[in-house]
Amino acid sequence: MIVLRDMIRSDIDDYVRWFTTDTEWMKMDAPWESEIGVEEDERKSWNEYFKSVQGLADDAVRWKYEIELDGRHVGWVSRYTYLEYLDNPGDIPAVGIDIPETDVHGKSVGTDALRMFLQYLQIKGFRSFYTQTWSGNAPMLRVAEKLGFKEACRKEGCRIVGGETYDALTLRLDV
Repeated sequence: MIVLRDMIRSDIDDYVRWFTTDTEWMKMDAPWESEIGVEEDERKSWNEYFKSVQGLADDAVRWKYEIELDGRHVGWVSRYTYLEYLDNPGDIPAVGIDIPETDVHGKSVGTDALRMFLQYLQIKGFRSFYTQTWSGNAPMLRVAEKLGFKEACRKEGCRIVGGETYDALTLRLDV
């Protein structure tokens, strides 16, 4: 069963591992800017982040939730408003998802978790959403299509990954 939840202290160890040793997921999530972290720096950074989100009021609109699958922390969903290559004067939230635990890929965990997050944001009053990715991220493009996102903007040839050129994509969902 998939659960979206706030961060707990034990998640820090997962984040440190995901950003230092188990980094395969970075090949899909903005690989042109991904850097492998240093364990000490990552632990300090994630401890600081954890402290900053502890004690959020129950009714505070979350910008990030952890994804738990059958009691195991496997990734996160998040929202943001800064969009590359597209003005966003209405601050329509963009949503993203990362699932570093590669053994759960291809099992609809990403689609289901992002659907749950979109439903949560709709309850909080949001009616439109963006997501941004690149044309080489086939798993994210499949998730976006399943959820009803449509292409809103394409910046051709601006992503170079492994010596290949890809497009930057912004997709939009109106509910």
